Amino acid sequence: MSGDIAGAHLDRLAGSLTGLLVGDALGVPYEFHSADSLPPVELIEFQPPAGFRRSHGSVLPGTWSDDGAQALVLLDSLLVQEGLDLEHFSKGLLRWMAEGFCAVDGKVFDVGIQTSRALGRLAAGIPPRQAGPAGERDNGNGSLMRVLPVALWHQGSDPELALLSAEQSLPTHGHMRSRIACALYSLWVRCVLAGHPHPWEEAVARLRLIAPALELDAQEMERVLDPANAERVQGSGYVVDSLWSARAAVLETSSFDACVRRAVALGNDTDTTAAIAGGVAGAMYGLVGIPPKWQADLRGNDILAPLLAALLSHGKLVR
Repeated sequence: MSGDIAGAHLDRLAGSLTGLLVGDALGVPYEFHSADSLPPVELIEFQPPAGFRRSHGSVLPGTWSDDGAQALVLLDSLLVQEGLDLEHFSKGLLRWMAEGFCAVDGKVFDVGIQTSRALGRLAAGIPPRQAGPAGERDNGNGSLMRVLPVALWHQGSDPELALLSAEQSLPTHGHMRSRIACALYSLWVRCVLAGHPHPWEEAVARLRLIAPALELDAQEMERVLDPANAERVQGSGYVVDSLWSARAAVLETSSFDACVRRAVALGNDTDTTAAIAGGVAGAMYGLVGIPPKWQADLRGNDILAPLLAALLSHGKLVR
């Protein structure tokens, strides 16, 4: 790989991780608001317009939430263990909950109900592979919002990437639907990083090809992949809706800032939709495509900088 191509690839890796955190932080003040109660899309910023009743009023603008913190916990574990170690990762999640590990200012906020329940089970000694609730109604977006580091760190085959992405879901979200959504998202990011002209469609095709070998349930696959999901985009906390809402934000825009603003403008679970979309848009447009002001105003650089440096060093090994 030539120096220019390698440099562009590393810029996209950095853009993807940073994009998740920027999207998350951008969405925090608008969370729980319906789409019709939000400011005009062009006015969506870390600091909302005067008079807007922002969510999490004590949280300073530019702060990522549980989405970004859990993603960084996962990245830390992948780098330290040189692979996915569910025991180590789960201990990191418990550290996050108890100590604010990877949280800006060490402060935890906006913890999902299902994640909180799963962490309680982990703390009680339930093994990580069995800790995540796995009922039909246990398909929140808590594992999808954090899976991105697997796609950025992994350098092996598509089946390995899909399997690891699905497995990282288990400690908190054990249902097959959530695991499939995580696998598809990582393949989507991989295709974006590779510069594929139609990355979503290519990721779907790759997932269908490898699904039998990974023993992914066919019925659940169709629930995740059903094109009709595109007509029900609403920025909710349901894992399938979150994935397709992020897809809509990516496909309907042509820049990083437009993408994450569009994701926030869908309302409801604004920080998570924008985090998921921001990870893809950052991979697409690179760090250079993220507005410098947002990069400068993103808080927590003391946490991000060493993890990002380690990720990029890892990314140079075989590229």
